[in-house]
Amino acid sequence: MLSRFFKPILLALAVSGSLATHAQGLAGAPAPFDKGGVKIAVVSFLGSGDWLQSFEAGATKQGKALKVDLRLAQARNDANTQRELIEQAITRKVDGLIINNGKPEALKDLAQKALDSGIKVVAYDVNLDNPKIPQVEQSDRLMAKLVLDEAVKRQGKKIVGGVVYVAGFAPLDRRYAVWKEFQSRYGFPEKAVWGVVNDNVPATVADQTKAVLRANPDINTIFTPWDEFARGVKMAVDELKLGDKIKIFGVDISTSDIQAIREPGSPWVATAATNPAVVGEVAVRAVSLLIAGKDPGHSVEIAPSLVTREDLLKNDIKTIEELTAKFPAFNASQSATAPWIPKTK
Repeated sequence: MLSRFFKPILLALAVSGSLATHAQGLAGAPAPFDKGGVKIAVVSFLGSGDWLQSFEAGATKQGKALKVDLRLAQARNDANTQRELIEQAITRKVDGLIINNGKPEALKDLAQKALDSGIKVVAYDVNLDNPKIPQVEQSDRLMAKLVLDEAVKRQGKKIVGGVVYVAGFAPLDRRYAVWKEFQSRYGFPEKAVWGVVNDNVPATVADQTKAVLRANPDINTIFTPWDEFARGVKMAVDELKLGDKIKIFGVDISTSDIQAIREPGSPWVATAATNPAVVGEVAVRAVSLLIAGKDPGHSVEIAPSLVTREDLLKNDIKTIEELTAKFPAFNASQSATAPWIPKTK
């Protein structure tokens, strides 16, 4: 995650960098895809990280298959920058807009402005509270439930919990709510809540975690509802040499996450996730259906899977590609599909 502040000319370049431009139409597709020239903008709140790279790769792949002009832009964790990027997409008169993450209070008015301009809008992991905007979701509640069930299975009644959480982000809010339900159901203590969303999440969370663990030496279970949080917690646990005592239960996965989980004695023992590339593909398909006058449904859910350290070691999985090959649920999603939408290779 790079600097949150950069000049407007760089914003323009970020939006104007086309990754797939096709004037030729898609045979057998409904209008306007049959004639080509469809423009889709993907505006992400985040600015870096393995998850975003994979998400954008999936979106790009599906965009190429649909022969659309798909352009990516990253706000790099700055709400005002995200607003400017969306304004630029509206000015460009794109046909479709995918809003990936962000702060709802900073986006709702612009999302409505896009709709009023005739642009079809899809949101991922940000609740814009608008019946005309489908929500592409990883089923955050199920992801949290899968990994917390595993935490209870492994840790039982001895859980002394900590959680890394920042309020105001829809996926984190939903995942944290499940943590609170588990805490109430099983009666384990929540000793501390900490976290940050900035340009260097792992390093900052690592510093926070070291302070928290020094102040709360009885914590033995940490829920990290975002893999960037998990990376930071693992850094701290490794540095303090507490891997034999503390177990990390996460959400999301990437190749670097897999490598971290596979490390000898790694405290990060389980995560629940969907394939971020598949999420990107589904988001592009959903907005494409809207552009073609079809309804993808208001909630477009992608089913997650639980991945444990034992799964990775037993199956000799070292990368997302290997995970996709050996875990079929990671390979594709049937959400937001249609006969005319080409499958990606």
